[in-house]
Amino acid sequence: MRIGIFTDTYPPYINGVSTSIAMLEQALIKAGHEVFIVTVNTERMRYKYENDERIIRIPGIPIGIYDYRLTGVYPLRAIDKIRKWKLDVIHSHTEFGVGTFARIIAKQFDIPLVHTYHTMYEDYVHYITKGYFNKSSKKIVEYLTKFYCDKTATELIVPTKKTYDLFKQKYKVDRNVHIVPTGIEVERFYEENFDKNEINEIKKELGLKKQDFVILFVGRLGKEKAVDLLIEGHFSIVKNHKNAKLVIIGDGPDADDFKELTRKLKLQNNVIFAGKIPWDIIPKYYQIADVFATASNTETQGLTVIEAMAASIPVVCLDDEAFRTVVINDLNGYLFKTKYEYRKIILDLIESKDLKRLERQARITADQHSSKYFAEQVLDVYKLAIKNKEKEKHNTKFINRAKDVIKKGLYGKE
Repeated sequence: MRIGIFTDTYPPYINGVSTSIAMLEQALIKAGHEVFIVTVNTERMRYKYENDERIIRIPGIPIGIYDYRLTGVYPLRAIDKIRKWKLDVIHSHTEFGVGTFARIIAKQFDIPLVHTYHTMYEDYVHYITKGYFNKSSKKIVEYLTKFYCDKTATELIVPTKKTYDLFKQKYKVDRNVHIVPTGIEVERFYEENFDKNEINEIKKELGLKKQDFVILFVGRLGKEKAVDLLIEGHFSIVKNHKNAKLVIIGDGPDADDFKELTRKLKLQNNVIFAGKIPWDIIPKYYQIADVFATASNTETQGLTVIEAMAASIPVVCLDDEAFRTVVINDLNGYLFKTKYEYRKIILDLIESKDLKRLERQARITADQHSSKYFAEQVLDVYKLAIKNKEKEKHNTKFINRAKDVIKKGLYGKE
């Protein structure tokens, strides 16, 4: 199968969507399929072609949300190259810019379109509105999301039931919605794949000691990730255990606010900001942790949780629907509802010194989200999209023939 993936985020840009797309690409190639990428050039305002022109990077302009760039919806210079790819299916991973281009190309070349909805946009409106017109802006986001996901795609993929319910219950989308949890290359995070001396060197660079109990967060430093809850919770944890260290990996628009909160609470010795870590070495950094924690309630799935589990690390997550199908209390981690519950769970884990059982179950859970299994599920959706597209073409031809027959019956032969 010849598959075109259209996305506005792709390596070397690092985030959950970019990681999942790179993983899907490799899994599809391993399964014997040909994969072509249309994405944004995050470096310069020019076209860039890579991998024997199997990757096209389109010029884009910054829009003020992290490092995202928005492209034009019809970049002419890319069209002829895409035509030559002779795609069997297009898989879009964004609603705007490159995503709109995917819809135009799918219609122009009559190619089935599969779309994956990754981002709960209503939770990110504040970056554009700065607190003004949030209610009306969310209605606009709802309208645009329904238009892009309901009216133009042949098949729609979502990663969790939380997102499925958004479309079926709130947006009332009347079409196929496939729940396909995003997979990861779990093998990249297996602890046995790493040299302990390398991990100890990372700990040394971060100022961590052998006796430290390390709580790890990995993600964008935006207020929707609720990193402040982890920092505030850590204030009480340190009162009981001076060796408890919170390591925060990532960067974002609210990084300075989180650092200021750390200074205000006088936690500079116990909260470590490691900054942005390159995608290819991030698995090493999971190995420094005893526990992974997140208080975000804006995730569609939360791939960092699965990454942590693949590294045999128990997770402590906010009790959100995005995590409930993965995190099982007292089996592979814990769910919390309040800052108090978070603090108590961490203290219990530090004092129990019984993490081995949780670590084993975390690894078992992660293996159920392998890239191979994920790619197989996505391929099933591709095949259905192709089948339904053929059926649609057949029905259109039948209707057109019927119209011709009716026309000739009414007006006679021309």
